[in-house]
Amino acid sequence: MRTRKTHKFIALVLATAASAASCIAQDKPDAPAAKKSDAPSTQSSPTEKTQAPDKSDKGNDAPGKEPQGATTGTSRDRLFFTLPNFLTLENANQVPPLTAGQKFKVVARSSFDYVQYPWYGFLAGISQAENSEPGYGQGAAGYGKRFGASTADGTIENFMTSAVFPSLLRQDPRFFQSGKGSFWHRTGYAVSRVIITRTDSGHSQVNYSEIIGSALAAGISTYSYHPHADKTLRNSASVWGSQVGYDTLTYFVKEFWPDIRRKIRKNKK
Repeated sequence: MRTRKTHKFIALVLATAASAASCIAQDKPDAPAAKKSDAPSTQSSPTEKTQAPDKSDKGNDAPGKEPQGATTGTSRDRLFFTLPNFLTLENANQVPPLTAGQKFKVVARSSFDYVQYPWYGFLAGISQAENSEPGYGQGAAGYGKRFGASTADGTIENFMTSAVFPSLLRQDPRFFQSGKGSFWHRTGYAVSRVIITRTDSGHSQVNYSEIIGSALAAGISTYSYHPHADKTLRNSASVWGSQVGYDTLTYFVKEFWPDIRRKIRKNKK
């Protein structure tokens, strides 16, 4: 039975993110100073406030060709300074909705980003080491098939959950970081985003794009290009569950990534 995302990797990232977030939660003495230094900015206009996250994002990503990020309601950030994080906004609750064209454009920008290919290569390598899908075989041919499958799996799932269904259902595929409350409050908020999302009009709604989109993506990949032995309903359901679990973990990391990033930069000074 195949597992799209390795459980070992998920456990490693979860442990790393939880450890960093716990350290951040202990950094409460720094909070009052930050508020004082930010006080003058409260006099700025609403327009300036919505653009502030984009200014901070300009130094967050690796050199790239995404000058439109500051004007499309998306970001230019990268998780751990590497993985595309273009659909996450920090301290920007009041932003215009994305059009269907913008949703497809930002997902394409993320899915075909140069970083994604070594990432899929890494996942394919783990899959080969674990021989998770014996039908692919071993050797260069087996690795090539696993790499192609990992790339297709990720791309299809990204488009289904963040472009196709959000456009059809008029849901907002972006993750709006909370940044407020205790560690557990923010964790609860992040985890709940798998079930609850925003509509384009700003209301809360069941996240059908994630639930249905990931299920359809799992079905398409399972019954099309994966080994015949894996083309079962049970395996498709397993992949769907793994994908939803991985997306839940991703929301968790996205919520605390700004805090982790600030701590990393602070320690470098």
